[in-house]
Amino acid sequence: MDTGPQHIDFDPRFIAMLDALGHQAYSDLPSVIAAGESPVSLRLNPAKSAADVPQGQPVPWHAGGVYLDSRPAFTLDPAMHQGAYYVQDASSMAHAAAVARAVALTGLTPASLRYLDACAAPGGKTTAAADVLPPDAFVVANEYDPRRTSVLAENLAKWGVSAVVTRADASAVRGLDGFFDIIAADVPCSGEGMMRKDPQALAQWSPALVQECAARQLAIVDNLWRCLRPGGFMIYSTCTFNTMENEDVVRHIADDLGADIVPVPALALPGILGAAAGYGDMPVYRFVPGSIRGEGQFIALLHKPGDTPAAMPRRLKLHDKPLTGYSFLDGEQVYLPFSDRIVAIPGAHRAQAAAVAEAMHTVECGVTVGTLKGSSLIPAQQLALARALRRDAFPVYGISDTGLALQYLRREAVSLPSGAPRGHVLLAYGGLPLGFVNNLGNRANNLYPARWRILSR
Repeated sequence: MDTGPQHIDFDPRFIAMLDALGHQAYSDLPSVIAAGESPVSLRLNPAKSAADVPQGQPVPWHAGGVYLDSRPAFTLDPAMHQGAYYVQDASSMAHAAAVARAVALTGLTPASLRYLDACAAPGGKTTAAADVLPPDAFVVANEYDPRRTSVLAENLAKWGVSAVVTRADASAVRGLDGFFDIIAADVPCSGEGMMRKDPQALAQWSPALVQECAARQLAIVDNLWRCLRPGGFMIYSTCTFNTMENEDVVRHIADDLGADIVPVPALALPGILGAAAGYGDMPVYRFVPGSIRGEGQFIALLHKPGDTPAAMPRRLKLHDKPLTGYSFLDGEQVYLPFSDRIVAIPGAHRAQAAAVAEAMHTVECGVTVGTLKGSSLIPAQQLALARALRRDAFPVYGISDTGLALQYLRREAVSLPSGAPRGHVLLAYGGLPLGFVNNLGNRANNLYPARWRILSR
């Protein structure tokens, strides 16, 4: 509940840093933070159009972005769990414009493009990137924190995209030199841009934290730069304001690593600020609360000079033998054993996924199809939500009762009418897949993942 403006004792060093940035929007920022009124926004899934999704005003820099007048109970909306939309700060959506610009400038054929989101959790930027990447692009989403990795994998599955999810320290990736065409580095930062909505970001701020974050960021970009092929693009971003973590890191990539800083015309919009004072016309993009409707964000697009095709490691071995008899997804898919489950990945991506697995711990690979129980396949929720799911792969039963849909999402028992199909049935709600049940007639076993179930009432 909004209680109106707060009195906040800001660190004088923080105020001095803001004033040195050279624009009135920064000087006004403390009062904006104290007001505590963060806008509510979401991004629609272009591949999952549902009739009943929240409506609002458009976000200027993202065609699928929507501002809402108030914050509904998103957890109790089945459409969110179906991946029809993603609740995301509007400023973060601007990342997609930089990805789209990089895609346009690579000149690659769609199936050959390799994309790495190096610090991907919880998945907002990766899902936004997936919508502007070519449909056949090879996507790797990496996160170091194991707890955040599971959330990342869940959000990618709900969005319906096929991706490789990895868990690795972005500052220590080895064995993938020159492998990726585009790398997104939304690096860990001091979080000054999130102070309005996250009191912890305000409480923990100090010049020492800024210096610590900047050192970590330099280590990350230096390492990732090796993984970028000559001719490729890096999208560097933070959610902070100080120049040590922003322009200074970009200047290091340009001056010391040889990058060209590339403008993103789609972000040249009123309210989006340019470089801080003292950095000339460096083509970077700053999102400042009060100047735009969103939280703080900094974005720069950098080009690695040269023109060398993406590399593949030598002596790559494809250990897993493809499985036969499965045909659940559109396109040329390879079905493989992976840990305790069966996954599907486009055939063109198999060698690339194997190369990544040799360098980084792979958590998810492509689309999880299901698990075997004896000789029977128990279909997975990831398969139900996949964009590539063949519509004739399973019998579908539509439900219109929101209460029943929420009952399913709570992983409670559900009952279907006597005329419903038997066996593994895909429930649909609002025109979109909801998930699987095993309909036995007298009851339907709920196959929704226990770790995904909603607890709210």
